[in-house]
Amino acid sequence: MKRINRLTSSKDIQRVRRSGRSYAHPLLLLIVESSSQSEPFKAAFLASKKIGSAVERNKAKRWMRSAFEPYKYSIMASKKLLFIARNGILKRSYQETESAIASVLERASVKKENDATNRDPA
Repeated sequence: MKRINRLTSSKDIQRVRRSGRSYAHPLLLLIVESSSQSEPFKAAFLASKKIGSAVERNKAKRWMRSAFEPYKYSIMASKKLLFIARNGILKRSYQETESAIASVLERASVKKENDATNRDPA
């Protein structure tokens, strides 16, 4: 993901956690905050130590980032997305992670209305 679309500041992540709206799935949690400023969307992928060792946490974050990839060009501007892995994510298949990402994005209504394709416009 491009640097401009990364939510990296711990202050920003904490603000999204406090004031954002959450959408739960058994494999992950999505927290969305809408910003009043006109800026590109930003996303962060988190996995706590409850997931397991550093290797397992990194794998969970890779799975979520990879499953999010097809949707990144269809996300509305001014949204801050925080994906948090839940404990059972690595006990399921990658395809289930893909469907979990699709499910929470659909419920959160963060995709653009008339987006027929998910490809890079440039």
